Order: sequence, then C-alpha cells, then structure tokens
Amino acid sequence: MPRPVTLFTGQWADLPLEKLAPLVKKMGYDGVELACWGDHFDVDAAATDKKYVAAKWALLKDHGLTCYAISSHLVGQAICDRIDERHQAILPPDVWGDGEPEGVRQRAAQKMIQAAKAARAFFNAKPGRKGQDDFPAVVNGFTGSSIWHSIYAFPPTSQAYWDAGFADFGKRFRPILKAFDEVNVNFALEVHPTEIAFDIASAQRAVAAVKGHKRFGFNYDPSHLGYQGVDYVKFVRTFGDRLYHVHMKDVWWGHGDGTVGTFGGHVNFGDARRAWDFRSLGHGDIKFEDIIVALNDVGYRGPLSVEWEDIRMDRVHGATEAATFVRKVDFPSSALAFDAAFDKKNQ
Repeated sequence: MPRPVTLFTGQWADLPLEKLAPLVKKMGYDGVELACWGDHFDVDAAATDKKYVAAKWALLKDHGLTCYAISSHLVGQAICDRIDERHQAILPPDVWGDGEPEGVRQRAAQKMIQAAKAARAFFNAKPGRKGQDDFPAVVNGFTGSSIWHSIYAFPPTSQAYWDAGFADFGKRFRPILKAFDEVNVNFALEVHPTEIAFDIASAQRAVAAVKGHKRFGFNYDPSHLGYQGVDYVKFVRTFGDRLYHVHMKDVWWGHGDGTVGTFGGHVNFGDARRAWDFRSLGHGDIKFEDIIVALNDVGYRGPLSVEWEDIRMDRVHGATEAATFVRKVDFPSSALAFDAAFDKKNQ
C-alpha cells in the first residue's frame, strides 16, 4: 500500500479551510496535516465540542480528503524559548496574555496539552476508524530552546550551560508528554534550528532529557538538516523507532554568491546572495530516493506530508508538482528477496 500523500496547511493559513480543501484535492493530495492556526484547527473547540470535530471531518470528506496529524508549531515554540516581542505575532492572544515571559511559557505548555486532547477527540471521530487509528495519532510541533542563542559558543559556553538548557527542556516537556500518554497521542518535534534539537547529536540529547519517553519522537524534515551538513539519511536510521511523521521538503545549498553564509546574513529568504534556501520538491539538493529507502528499512508506514516552501515559485504550481513528485519517488518495500526464486523450494 503506498503511503498517503498529504499537504501541511501551515503555509496556506491565509485561506479558510473550506476554500483550501477543494484546492488540496485538485492539486493531487490524499489529505491534509492540519495547522492549529488560521481557521484550520482550533484545539480548544476540538477538545470540547463534538460538533466541531464532526463538521471538520465532514468538510474533509466532502472533498475526498483525510487527515493523520495536526500541528502546533507556533505554540510549541514558546514553551522553552526566551520570550520577546516576536512571539506575540505568532501566538494566540490567550497564550500571549500580558507577555510576561514565564507566564507565556506556562500557558504555551497548557495549550500544547490541550492540543493532545484535541487530537484524540478529532481522531476518535474519524469516519471509518473502527476503534483504532490508521496510524498512531500525532501532534507535530516545536519546543523552542532556552539555549539556542548560545549556538556559536561565544562568549565561551560550558557544557554545564548547555546541560542546564536541556534540563529546562526536560522539566517543561515531561509533564506535557505525560499528558500525551494519557490520551494515547505522540508528540513529534520537527528538528530545526532554534529548537532544542537541530541535528542528530542534539536530538539524542533531547531524547535523554525526557528520559526516553515513548511519546517523544520526531517529525522528520530533511530540509532542515541538509544545508547544515547533517547526514539526513543517517537521521532516519538513528531514530527509526521515533519517526512519528515525515515532512517532504527540499532545500538547496551552495547556490549563493559567497556574500551570505549558513547563518543567513540577516537577509530575507529568496535573497540571491544566500548560500541556502528552501525549494519546491525536486528543485533542491536533497536525495529523496535515499530517504525513501531508509524509511522503508526502518518500517515507516505513515504519511508523507508536503511542507511547501519556495519563495521563488507560485505555490499552487509548486504544490501540484510536489504531489506528483512524492508519488513518483515513493515506493513500497519488498516482501520477497529478489534472489528468493533461485532457491528450488520457492520454484
């Protein structure tokens, strides 16, 4: 059975879901990964109102779409971050409140717990569920980080300083993961610069910080690893049992004019001077066939969710092309060794 191909709606939140849904189907997708912003998915309504989740499924079903994950990246970012005025632009008013940093972090944590409850209510109401999920229910998201600002390690930064950052993450996220476990939902961190985990080593450290909690895993996105020089295929093989969701997103690197390096030069995406930029699938440097082989090897059977980001391309053109690209590059693993027929007992 081919993996479902879905579209992450986060970059389309300017469109109401009733307008986006028919477009998603027209572009060639099986379903959506619903962002918890815009009008796409309200965690408070979903956690408390059966009519809300029923209406959401009815809207998706009317357009031949399904869903396997919701995503709470924006709220998640505030859980561990050093809060500043930038966060107000991305947070719901009830999470921002008066903007006092620790209050923001605590309210963000409670909203993430609410997202778990909302996901459980939503997926319990999925048409044709028959008492069990198609795939483990998942909330994708960010964690933020109290130590990202120290990434370059100057002024000189000790391991004790970084240990304190991971300890802060563990202290804040273990109660969240306990709440996720109580409702049988997984949390999938999108490993990403500015998060507590941004490469393989920091991801391993994050797992240790939550004491290997089974509900903590990853929303795998190779685009955030490739331009850093991280082996994005090795990531799949290292964390195969913790890959709870997969983003399909491309990136290129080494394409600038030498003016702006990996750290971005405080210029905008799409600036021709940049050394790297996100690209529509198939237009970057990620080797997706290697990823599919690795996903097959570790037994990942969940959706492949296109997170479409390419500032140089019309998004409807790009997302339509991306759906076709994913179907072309994906293939099922073999149930039979290619040389099995040489054995007489199989003839």
